[in-house]
Amino acid sequence: MTQTSTQNNEWWREAIIYQVYPRSYLDTNGDGVGDIPGITAKLDYIAGLGVNIVWLSPYFKSPMKDFGYDISDYCDVDPLFGTLADFDAMIEKAHNLGLKIMIDQVMAHTADAHPWFAESRSNRDNPKSDWYVWADAAPDGNPPNNWMSVFGGSAWQWDTRRKQYYMHNFLVSQPQLNFHNPEVQQAHLDALRFWLERGVDGVRMDACNYHFHDTELRSNPPALTRDTASVTDVNPYGMQSHIYDKTRPENIAFLQKVRTLLDEYSAVSIGEVGADDALACMAEYTADGDKLHMAYSFNLLTPQFTAAHIRTQVEEFEARVKGGWASWSVGNHDAIRVMTRWGGENAPASFASMILAMQLSLRGTPCLYQGDELALIEADVPFELLQDPYGITFWPEFKGRDGCRTPMPWTNAAPNAGFSEGSPWLPVAVPHLAASVSQQEFDPASALNAARRIIHWRQRLPQLTRGDISFFDAPEPVLALRRTLAGEASVLAAFNLSAAPVTIDWPETASAQDLAGHGLAGDASGGRVTLPAYGAWFGSLA
Repeated sequence: MTQTSTQNNEWWREAIIYQVYPRSYLDTNGDGVGDIPGITAKLDYIAGLGVNIVWLSPYFKSPMKDFGYDISDYCDVDPLFGTLADFDAMIEKAHNLGLKIMIDQVMAHTADAHPWFAESRSNRDNPKSDWYVWADAAPDGNPPNNWMSVFGGSAWQWDTRRKQYYMHNFLVSQPQLNFHNPEVQQAHLDALRFWLERGVDGVRMDACNYHFHDTELRSNPPALTRDTASVTDVNPYGMQSHIYDKTRPENIAFLQKVRTLLDEYSAVSIGEVGADDALACMAEYTADGDKLHMAYSFNLLTPQFTAAHIRTQVEEFEARVKGGWASWSVGNHDAIRVMTRWGGENAPASFASMILAMQLSLRGTPCLYQGDELALIEADVPFELLQDPYGITFWPEFKGRDGCRTPMPWTNAAPNAGFSEGSPWLPVAVPHLAASVSQQEFDPASALNAARRIIHWRQRLPQLTRGDISFFDAPEPVLALRRTLAGEASVLAAFNLSAAPVTIDWPETASAQDLAGHGLAGDASGGRVTLPAYGAWFGSLA
């Protein structure tokens, strides 16, 4: 990060986030599961990419039924990942390297193993009896309404202790907290303060629009347009319009409380938004500088891959936002890897470079997923080795999220690609061996070194980190845009999203100068831009 940006209290607008999925990064004790000491050991590698923020998926105490997204203690490290002392050592090294650490807070629900839930379900009049969403059965014994779980079936589970239903938006073992209770909100603020006091620099809020529910428990109406962005298209969850079970207006005030706390520590926030109208929710949650610093949706994590689709997502957000900020993500631990999802079965490494360059050219804070810098493809995990309960439920049409969560390949000269000396929790994908860090490290043309060049180059251009964005009308498969910033020359960029070379007329490029340093192969002359397969071109226009 430049000296200017470190002095800027909105430095996060210029940053790049790198997501680490701890289970699959590096195992240092041979139990087959990645751990915090493994992350610490690879912080030099992460810093070398040129990123600024490391987002850690959950490492808290958990029964691991949803691999850490079911938390049983918000203020401790699960022994599977290490200790609080290990966490403190990681924070110290990260800060020494100029990296900031962002943790993943799962606030909407807990594990059913959490002591809060054990007390809440014990009877109807204990101090935490209304910390979760409980409801009586309908007269015929059915659940109180038609709300559905993202992971399949009803969002209601009968509990024999209280003789009531409890709500769960995800697994049955992930009961929904009742955010209408101010004690629940305060408990989360206290837990977040615990980590901020340890030096954490920010928080990623998982499912951040799921906190509140309709207290009248009204049933959702049918969806006018089926949601296939945040859920798979074989999931009936997308057939409802989710106006009563999530994205409730009360959430705004809670996000403002979180922001007030974060501002005490100059910490940042990013929210995951899975909503019927995700762009509107992103804009609302980041508006006015008093809620989330930034938000991202699943809208670029779907199979849709056209220049028109990408342009539409950005333009609609820009049209709706009031001073807010997006974080554009094309890969994470919940989505098929972008190399496979958008590139197909045989996409070359140049595809990964073009996608990264495109992502880093959009207005917002990019969020990268571990392994995408290596151009990893989606791993094929056989059913008998699946771990993801989501995939097991919807197999075979939807194979779940394990294919993007397999271990990081560090070297093909050691067992399990250098990830672990034990048996990995998920198998190492054989095609990943040839894409290991050791195989790419000393190849100037590798996807890894291309990613390093592109990231470092982008960080030197304030137009790409802070400038406004507009798009040009270009024929598919070309995405053409301009980034402008007062006092700086405009940056023009064009991306070929196809496997065939393409040349387009773009008169505005006639007086543009090629911007060197990115290592991409497109060029412009005479008002025309020529792009090789999966190529990109950048130019500077005074």
